[in-house]
Amino acid sequence: MKFTISREALLKPLQVVGGVVEKRQTLPILANVLVQVANGKLTLTGTDLEVELTATATVENGTDGEITLPARKFNDICRALPDQAVVEVSIDGDKAVIRSGKSRFSLSTLPATEYPATEGVAGAFRLSMAQEVLKGLIDQTQFCMANQDVRYYLNGMLLEMKGGQLRTVATDGHRLAISETDSPEVAGEERQVIIPRKGVLELSRLLGDGEAQCELTVGSNHIRVALGEVVMTSKLVDGRFPDYERVVPKAGDRLVTADRHVLRQALQRTSILSNEKYRGIRLQFDQNLLRATVNNPEQEEAEEEVEISYDGAEFEIGFNVSYLLDALNVVKQDQVVLSMTDANSSCLIYGAGDKNSRYVVMPMRL
Repeated sequence: MKFTISREALLKPLQVVGGVVEKRQTLPILANVLVQVANGKLTLTGTDLEVELTATATVENGTDGEITLPARKFNDICRALPDQAVVEVSIDGDKAVIRSGKSRFSLSTLPATEYPATEGVAGAFRLSMAQEVLKGLIDQTQFCMANQDVRYYLNGMLLEMKGGQLRTVATDGHRLAISETDSPEVAGEERQVIIPRKGVLELSRLLGDGEAQCELTVGSNHIRVALGEVVMTSKLVDGRFPDYERVVPKAGDRLVTADRHVLRQALQRTSILSNEKYRGIRLQFDQNLLRATVNNPEQEEAEEEVEISYDGAEFEIGFNVSYLLDALNVVKQDQVVLSMTDANSSCLIYGAGDKNSRYVVMPMRL
């Protein structure tokens, strides 16, 4: 195997697939990237056995073949080369020789036959959509995913097709995020899959904000997303996601409307003195006024008053202030609505005039 390619054309796909390669691996081969040349095309593949990324580029003077190279070292070498450099990679026995100008590097290799292959996506349903739409669904909900929870099915994001809608849902047991969009392509299709946390984070990193299309292939054990020259394949979490619709509160009789930016800044300021472990904040609602107070074990206090639109009875409720801020950070509208029933019920948060993205935060006893 031998090929010549410009540094820029090699570096971009190498950095894409390198993102999924773990630094500490139990299997030495998983620290490597699979390099394949066929018909003038270079294909690079990285995997951690859960998520696989492949990226392609066009090569000059390519001789077909395949090998695996240490991902981090190969990436570091390419990054260290000068701009506009031309890189030549060739195999010499069990070493790969990388030449560029007056530089020469010899890297150890492992045979490509040892590299783990991902199964095909069986029982698949295909769906095309704009990258920015999928990115929006993910970014509106991913912050609510659990991290290393024993309830493994919470360490990921639910992707649901139901009633002509595509929906993402994430929860860590204390809060919940739902984002949905109309999708005529999924009409008549009903399925739920759980994408693992790492797959969600990689996908969010890869998706662009433009009109460019991506193709989803959703199978029973894998999901594959093709984005032009880059393809991501992720295993799915084998588990049953909780019945989230049961958790979403119906319209509460205490509706509070506030300027999102003003409310967020007020909560950020008060959170400075909140208890570092529990992050509790007390919200007291009165006629068109919100009083937010926190205190901590050092007997320090912070208080903010915010003008709001509210004409119900006076009441107070406690929350984890971080959860409120996370929701306010992703609401896109200038006005935000908080819907509550009483001090023991969850709060429903959404942008005024837009219920496509909704957030549920459970109350705290203070």
